[in-house]
Amino acid sequence: MGKLEGKNAIVTGSSYGIGKAIAVLFAKAGASVVVNYSKSEEKALNVVSEITSIGSKAIAVKADVSKSIDVKNMVNTCVETFGTIDILVNNAGILAFGTIEEISDEFLEEVLAVNYKGTFYCCRETVPIMKKKRYGKIVNISSIAGQRGDHASAPCYGSSKGAMSVLTKSLARQLGPFGINVNAIAPHAIITPMMDYWDEKKRDQMKETIPIRRLGTPEDVAYTALFLVSDEASFITGQIINLNGGYLMDS
Repeated sequence: MGKLEGKNAIVTGSSYGIGKAIAVLFAKAGASVVVNYSKSEEKALNVVSEITSIGSKAIAVKADVSKSIDVKNMVNTCVETFGTIDILVNNAGILAFGTIEEISDEFLEEVLAVNYKGTFYCCRETVPIMKKKRYGKIVNISSIAGQRGDHASAPCYGSSKGAMSVLTKSLARQLGPFGINVNAIAPHAIITPMMDYWDEKKRDQMKETIPIRRLGTPEDVAYTALFLVSDEASFITGQIINLNGGYLMDS
């Protein structure tokens, strides 16, 4: 594909699921990739092996994005290894369940720390590098819950993703003059290991609510992200892209 030849990317939470699909597709497009993980080094190294087997460069970097020092070290490692950073995809996140009465202070803080603060920290560390060279692409993986509010998920989840969407627009306004594009993707009904709790009946019911009558895949998200970080999307910024097969349409 070659769209990202010579570009360097960090994809947070990329040892499995949507993050893995994005990291692998970016590598196929020519990018060097930091495969970020917080728990399973084995899974991250498997993604690195898959990327290197196709002739691209990748490294696995352990970092808990909710900790600013971890984020700083991850970005420094990217620069030390690849020379700079051109692309940031904030994918790491926690999917939360429960009613508002069931959410403890500790769990609320964890969800906000990973989903919102983690995105903020990653942007804060990479933006100065992108500003200096007047080029950068940032994609935040939000959620339909951040667009319409939570339904099955805990109310703090949608709030964290909604905050991510507003951050996307704020940064797009402030960073556009520096050649930095900032967009978000808001997926729904994407089949990943995180959705293993959906049985076949639930999946079939969900398909019936989606106009194109199928569930989404990590690759659907990855191809959208690839377009947003490509030069072909240089006039798109501050957008929240609904990726849901038509389940939610902007008016």
